[in-house]
Amino acid sequence: MARLDGTPGTLGDLTGGKPALIVNVASKCGLTPQYTGLEQLQKEYGDRGFTVLGVPCNQFMGQEPGSAEEIQEFCSTSYGVSFPLTEKIEVNGEGRHPLYAALTETADAEGAAGDIQWNFEKVLVAADGTPVARFRPTTDPHDPALIAAIEGQLA
Repeated sequence: MARLDGTPGTLGDLTGGKPALIVNVASKCGLTPQYTGLEQLQKEYGDRGFTVLGVPCNQFMGQEPGSAEEIQEFCSTSYGVSFPLTEKIEVNGEGRHPLYAALTETADAEGAAGDIQWNFEKVLVAADGTPVARFRPTTDPHDPALIAAIEGQLA
C-alpha cells in the first residue's frame, strides 16, 4: 500500500507497527470536518503508540476528486493533518483494495459487516494489523466507545 506521495510501503510501514484507526477520507463530504477530531486523536494518542491512517477514496459521490498533491494540500492547510495518508484507493466493489477486503469482514457494534457505507468509516486495528472494532461514518472521533477501544489497544 503506497503512501499518498506514491512511495511504496506496507500497512506496517504506514502505521509504524502501532494500533491504528483506519479511516476512508474525503475532502468534499459533509463529514469532512471529522478531520479535526481525527487530528486531535493523533495528537492525544500518538505519543502513546497509536496513529490515525487516512485512506482517500473517491467512491462516494466523487467526494475525493483531487490529485495526491491536492489532497495533501487540503489536509495540511485546512485541518493541519499530521497523520499518514495512503494513496487514493477503492474500498468497495471489484476494484476493492486488499486491505479493505479484510477490513470489511469486521462487524460493527450491531454485528453488521460488509461494504463500507460512506466516507469516514473507521476500523481500529491492533499493532499487528488485526481488525479490532468498526465504527460507522457518523461516529464522532471522540465517541466514548471509540475512545475506549483505542485505550484498550494502548500499552
